[in-house]
Amino acid sequence: MFVTRTISAVVLVIVALVTLLTGGYLLAGVLLFLSLVAFRELMQTCKLTGKAKGITVPEVIGYAGIIVYYLFMVFSEEREFLFLTMIMILVAFMFLYVLTFPKYHAEQIMSFFFCVAYGPIMLSFIYLVRSLPYGEYTVWMIFISSWICDTCAYIVGMLFGKHKLAPVLSPKKSIEGAIGGVVGSAVVGALYGYFFVERVIADQNVTWAFVLISAVGAVISQVGDLAASAIKRNHEVKDYGKLIPGHGGVMDRFDSVIFTAPIIYLLVLIML
Repeated sequence: MFVTRTISAVVLVIVALVTLLTGGYLLAGVLLFLSLVAFRELMQTCKLTGKAKGITVPEVIGYAGIIVYYLFMVFSEEREFLFLTMIMILVAFMFLYVLTFPKYHAEQIMSFFFCVAYGPIMLSFIYLVRSLPYGEYTVWMIFISSWICDTCAYIVGMLFGKHKLAPVLSPKKSIEGAIGGVVGSAVVGALYGYFFVERVIADQNVTWAFVLISAVGAVISQVGDLAASAIKRNHEVKDYGKLIPGHGGVMDRFDSVIFTAPIIYLLVLIML
């Protein structure tokens, strides 16, 4: 299992490097694929897919809505269309609710929309950050705040962890590990900002901005990790999927990234 996880992690890092450095259509295409898979994983985990083989109407609405959202994101500069697309997806689910009543319960309709917004839409903020001015530099903050945080939290937790962070939800996570993850992300963010970005954005104090962005992002990423775990526990599943050997599904590997990406987008807009 360790070898499998390591090989998968290396492949993920290589794919991330290539797609983030290239950006554009390649990044959008990879994110669209991950978003469609994430939607399917969430629908299956929440037991919202049909029992028989084949695709259900709510799934068609979800898949179509995600594709339309990504098309607007890539080919339109008017970001208002993204918000409107999300509203239209909700309206489509409500149409289904009304026209087929009482086939679906209100809780199911809300869950359908949640499965679109939680994984797919939040993942799209990786592309949106990459599209900002200096996005080829700031997009890495998403992964510094999530994957670096995960690594530092694990190491510090193993060495010094004594106080449980969420005893019922995730017994192995510690407060010491959580703090270590935030500090580790802030340090890596500072080093990245100082050595790679200061020379590009010379008129701003980039290093301190990256410290703050990394620290806040690291806190949010840990909430995202715990939130994804809570959903799995509620539905009594071990993994969201099996796409990534040794890691599970898209939602298992990108749970913290999903939460971090929108926050990094907001902080970059405010601070840089």
